[in-house]
Parts: sequence; C-alpha cells; structure tokens
Amino acid sequence: MKDFLVCIDSDGCAMDTMEIKHKECFCPAYIQYFGLQPVSKYARDAWDFVNLYSNCRGMNRFLVLLKALDLLAERAEVKQRGFVPPALTELRKYVAQGRPLNNAGLTEYLQENPASEEIRNVLAWSLNVNERVAEMVYGIPPFPYVRENLKNLAERADIVIVSATPTQALEREWGENGLLPLVMAVKGQEAGSKKEIIASLKDSYAPGHVLMIGDAPGDRDAAKTNGALFYPICPDQEDRSWAEFGSCMEAFLNGQYGGALEQQKLAYFETLLPTEPSWKRG
Repeated sequence: MKDFLVCIDSDGCAMDTMEIKHKECFCPAYIQYFGLQPVSKYARDAWDFVNLYSNCRGMNRFLVLLKALDLLAERAEVKQRGFVPPALTELRKYVAQGRPLNNAGLTEYLQENPASEEIRNVLAWSLNVNERVAEMVYGIPPFPYVRENLKNLAERADIVIVSATPTQALEREWGENGLLPLVMAVKGQEAGSKKEIIASLKDSYAPGHVLMIGDAPGDRDAAKTNGALFYPICPDQEDRSWAEFGSCMEAFLNGQYGGALEQQKLAYFETLLPTEPSWKRG
C-alpha cells in the first residue's frame, strides 16, 4: 500500500513480554514436562541463558528446547548428580527433516506416527505454554516510544508484525494496546519462519525499502538473507533503542540508513549476546 515496508518482531522487541513469557510460562512447563525437577535450578539457568541472554534469543521454541537440554546435559553440577536430561532424539529427527516447527506440524506428524510418545509430550508442552501465556500475559504495554514511533511510521510505511509467536497471542497483545489499526498484517508462527515471511513480502517493494526491527540475531539473519535492512532493539536497552529509532526511521525513509549507520548499530548489538554462558566461560 505504501512505498516502504517495516517488519517488526513482537516479544522483547515491541512488547515488553519476553521476560514474563520465558520465566513464568515457558520455563516452568519445560521443567514439568521433561522431568527436570531434580536439577530445576540448573534447568532454569540453561533456559534463561538460551532464550534471554544468548545469541539464540528469539529462536523457534522447539529449537531452543533442544539447545537448553543440550546445555543442561553439559553442566558439571548436573553430571555430578547423575542426572541425564531427555535426548529428544525423535524431535531432532523431525527438525532435521525440515518439517514445520509449529504445533500444526507436530499434530500432523502424530497423525502419521500415533505411537510417538516423545512427540506427543513435546506437543503437550507447547500447547501448555500457550495456555500459560494466555492466563499470565495480559495488560502489558509496549516499550516506551514504540507507540509514538509506530504512529509516525504508519503514515509512510506498511507495518507487518513478523514473529515466532502464535498469531492469536499477537493479535490479543497488540489489540489490547490499540496498536492493530497501525498494522497492515500479523504474521505469526503459523505463517512460517521470519525469513520465509519477509521473502513473501519483499518483492512488492524497491531495494532498500524494506526494514526489519528485531531484538535477536535470528531477526538480523532473516533480514540480511532477504537483502533487507535491520534495526536492532538491544536487550536490556529497549527504551534507549526505541528512543533512538526516530532519527534512524527518518534516515531509512530518506534512503540513508544503510551503510555506516546500520553497521554501527549492528556492531554494538552483536556484542550483547554471547554464545556461551558464564558457567562455561569461567
């Protein structure tokens, strides 16, 4: 509808929902469904690091589930207790086959393989997470400066929510904050990966006219794979990032954001999310 497209991630980027979803919804269900009670302290450390404080931040829930379990299995304290986390071998095979990383994909797999208790449990965990989010996460506003920036942006650019969160949750969270009228489309987990969603949209816009705003390396990668520009919302510095976006927005709309300005933002962003937790770095 307009000459520019801006794709925006939701959790931890526009909405201040990342911490509550992972610490109060995802992590408790992960400990419960995968029998991690004997090492719950270390399980929580692994989950929070992978999902909030590492370069895996913002990845698909099934991929971070595997990464958190792998990190937990490597921890010395867990080994000393003789605890072996579930390997989830079947889920790994499912991922390797390139099947859809969402609840619908797992449901279809179970119709083909009804005896798979492992995948049934993974799906039950994922559905339970959605139930916990629906019960727990409400009344949370966007980060400061988001509303003002989106109102200004909507006058000159098409805005699309591009997120790994289920679409129903996105519509509820943005709707209760009165932000949906500013958005052209909501593309959640069911629409595919962020890379796929941007790919499906970008050809309607000229080169240099597509921008992704995100708070995770996966958002950056989805943008760059598609030749789009990227503006990072820095973890623990979200207010500042959105306060500074106004000038970058004008640069983008005037064709001046790419190059040195974007590289400066990216270089700082990439220093904030390590690949290894403190207990491995020593």
